[in-house]
Formats: sequence, structure tokens, C-alpha cells
Amino acid sequence: MARSMKLFLIRHGETVDNVAQLYAGSRDSALTNHGYQQATRLGLHFKALGLTFTHLFSSHLQRAAKTAGLIREAQLPSKDENGAAADVPEVTQLRILMEQDFGDLEGKKWSDMQAEMRNKPGFVAVETKEAMGRRADAFLDDHLLPLLNDMRNDLENTIAIVSHGIFLSTLWKRLLRRLPAKSIHLCPGLHSFARPSLEHLGGWSNTGYLELLMTRLEAEPAAFLAPSSTSRSDDLQPAVFKPDTTIGTVEVPREAAQEASDGAEAPTAACDDAVTAPSQAGTANAASIMATQRTAGFFLGHEWTTTILTINGKDHLKGLKRTGGGVGSSRHDASQKGIESFFKRRKID
Repeated sequence: MARSMKLFLIRHGETVDNVAQLYAGSRDSALTNHGYQQATRLGLHFKALGLTFTHLFSSHLQRAAKTAGLIREAQLPSKDENGAAADVPEVTQLRILMEQDFGDLEGKKWSDMQAEMRNKPGFVAVETKEAMGRRADAFLDDHLLPLLNDMRNDLENTIAIVSHGIFLSTLWKRLLRRLPAKSIHLCPGLHSFARPSLEHLGGWSNTGYLELLMTRLEAEPAAFLAPSSTSRSDDLQPAVFKPDTTIGTVEVPREAAQEASDGAEAPTAACDDAVTAPSQAGTANAASIMATQRTAGFFLGHEWTTTILTINGKDHLKGLKRTGGGVGSSRHDASQKGIESFFKRRKID
């Protein structure tokens, strides 16, 4: 009997730094009013799809934690619905899900970065891809993959991970290393959209998400290797990153430059059907990751297949327009009242 789990990799909503075209990195940048609307729309979209999240993970940075919190709020039962709020999981905030640390480039514009790297003595380098990979491995070993081995008592997990664009790309690549060869498939609707390599699916728009359906085709428990040495029990402790002294220059990842460009959005694609059988075309495309180096740690056994259902999903943003007058780009303040609060509804007899 087949068992399945859905996994969503979600980028946070728009931030003040996004609008200013700054690299936030590990800075605790706040959501704008528009970003707050994006996250609210996303939560309601998931609820309308009938999704019930069993686990909610997020970076500890407020832009991701607030986005995850709004997704959770949408899961809470309304006054007219049966159900207990206790059934909705709390958001687990983890420092290992934070964005890439840009060192001395934090909060700077791209136009200012080159001079900064050339002229500043004692420059603190950008966190390396390897360091981010170790953080991603720690999350997979300590939090995500154990859940796949605990699918018992008819529990079908639906997991949301809210993080940041560059780190989500790293997390996706590290997850690919844990999947069996030739086990990743594309929904038919994604074939024309897919890139030559599944490692590079494109960037995440604000509140855009990657949706995966992971299915175990056999009844036996999944086979895992021992946890990798990158697993850490202190993931709630402050993360410390050491400068990489082995490189001569610091290159800001292309994903970061794409995120900072004004108005740039990654393409979106999704399957028409919620669950679609894997196809040979999808398998052939997925073969491009076979040469990827496998990582130590937990990995899924041959009985698992993964189907990509949505790439950069953003249907929830259709019709959403930014509030004029600069209000939409302003930092969101929870104490602000909407205009409807200034007018009392007249009672209808």
C-alpha cells in the first residue's frame, strides 16, 4: 500500500530590504505591509486547498517566522468550524534555516558591494555554500527525514518549511542528494517548464513555493543510514560562521542578485491535478542529478519516489495589488488599524 507525504518549501513575504534592493542576509528584516498581505493570502490559499499542516518549520528571522505564523493562523478553525486550535501545530523556529550570512555586505546595495570588497581591509567574507550545505544537512538529519520514517498509524504528514531564497536553493540541492537515483518525477504540466538540471529549478518569488509529493511504494519502513556528522543538537543556539580564507574573492550568488533586482519575478508552474502519476519523461529529466555527489547521513530507500507538483507556486497572488502612496512598501506594524475599523457597521433590523 502506498503512503505519501507533502512537502512545501516556501519563501517569506516581501521585506523592507527587498524594496530598498538591499541584501538582508542574516539581518532581521521585517515584512512590508505588502509582504504581510502576501503571507496572509498564502495561508488562506492553503486552507482553500484543504491542506492541514502537521509540521511548520521556519527560520528564526522575523520575516520568515511571521510568514509561517500567518500560514498557521489560517489553519485555525473559525467560529463556524468544528475543531480545536490545539490540533494546529506551533511553528518551530530554527536558526539553521536562516538566510546566507553576507558578512560585511549585509544591508548593502549591489552597486556598493564591489568597492566594499576591493577596498575594505579585514573584509568578513560571505558565508560559503559549503557552510550553508552543512546547515541544510543538519535540518534534514535532525528534523525532516526522521518524519518520513515515522509515517505510521495512517498519519499523512504535510510539512511546510518557510525560509529564504538562497538557503531554500541550498536545502533543495541537499535534499536531492538524499533521494534514490531516478526517483524524482515531474508532473506532465511541468515538462515544458523544467530546466535541464533539477538542481536549478529557478528562484523563489516572495511567498512562492515548491510543492513535492513524496510517496513510499512499499509497506516496509524506509531504510536509512546513520545520521551524518553534520547533525547538531544545538540548532537553537546562535549560529557562528567562520570566514572562508581559502578564496581570493567573494562572489555574491546569482540567486541573491536575482532577488534584489527591482520587480523581478521567477516563473511559476504547477500541475493541473493534485496527484499525478510519474511519467517516463519526468524520470528522464530527473536523471540529470544522478552525478550529484551523495551526502552522508539519512537517505531515502528505493521504495520512495518524489513528484514535483508545483514550482514557484504563486496563484495566491493573483489580483493582489500594492497599496499606493508608499504604504505597501512600508514596514508592517501590527498595531496599525485598517480603514474599516473607523466605521461601525450599521445594524440591520
